[in-house]
Amino acid sequence: MSRLGADVILLIAAAVWGFAFVAQRVGMSYMGPLAFNAIRFGLGALILLPLVIRESRNSRTKGQLEAMSRRQCIIGMLITGSVLFTGATLQQTGIIYTTAGKAGFITGLYVIIVPVLGIAIGSTTNISTWIGSSLAVIGLYFLSVGPDFTISKGDGIVLLGAIAWAFHVHVIQAYVRRIGPFRLAFAQFAICSLLSAIGAIVFESLTFQDIRYAYIALLYGGLASVGVGYTLQVVGLRRAHPSHASIILSLEAVFAVIGGFLILGENLSTRELGGCVIMLAGMLASQCRLPGRRKT
Repeated sequence: MSRLGADVILLIAAAVWGFAFVAQRVGMSYMGPLAFNAIRFGLGALILLPLVIRESRNSRTKGQLEAMSRRQCIIGMLITGSVLFTGATLQQTGIIYTTAGKAGFITGLYVIIVPVLGIAIGSTTNISTWIGSSLAVIGLYFLSVGPDFTISKGDGIVLLGAIAWAFHVHVIQAYVRRIGPFRLAFAQFAICSLLSAIGAIVFESLTFQDIRYAYIALLYGGLASVGVGYTLQVVGLRRAHPSHASIILSLEAVFAVIGGFLILGENLSTRELGGCVIMLAGMLASQCRLPGRRKT
């Protein structure tokens, strides 16, 4: 596969994830956020099961995974699944009170939050990240903060979810080489589904009628967004340039706005559209490396 082909695959993954915000918004018309996540992440785990079996066989025969005790492996899966549950719950709850497009852009801030959080654990960052972060904050202000300097409930919850997604990236990086990408993905989806199901039983009510009404959103959110989207990401990242991949995947925010407009009839004001443009510029700027001085 060429790098161009890999970039196309990643663009499709970004589109799948962007339109997933529409499915999540529709699903909230029929059931609570915890029940929706329980079903969609359960479906996502099931679709990954054949890939998990294949990965386990290959890792045993080729010795591809780093040594890790069973206890450490279980702890890593539990931590990753719990962080995923936190981010997914916050995002799904916040999207009840905001639009799919705004939720997509605010969630996209994790692209910038990830390197900023990395500073706290000893990683270094560059000026591009700080430029991107500054633009993102300005864009978020125009997108979410009203003229009376208030931020909506939904936007605030989704922003907390973006921070959780940023933590999730660091947790994934800590365990994926020792557990394996598909096994870790399957485990975190299953754990997130289980925790969401427990929460739904305690705090929400759900009937088979609700599931029947929301089945299209559930199938898209589970099979397409969680299962297919993740698989496309893994396939594309094998050949794509890392900086290209980050930029392309951040375009899911743009597809979220397009999906919200075409399918749900959502409209953004001129001020909010301006905020989206500035935030997108920040996301792209954070992934670009400024040229350094050449040695003479």
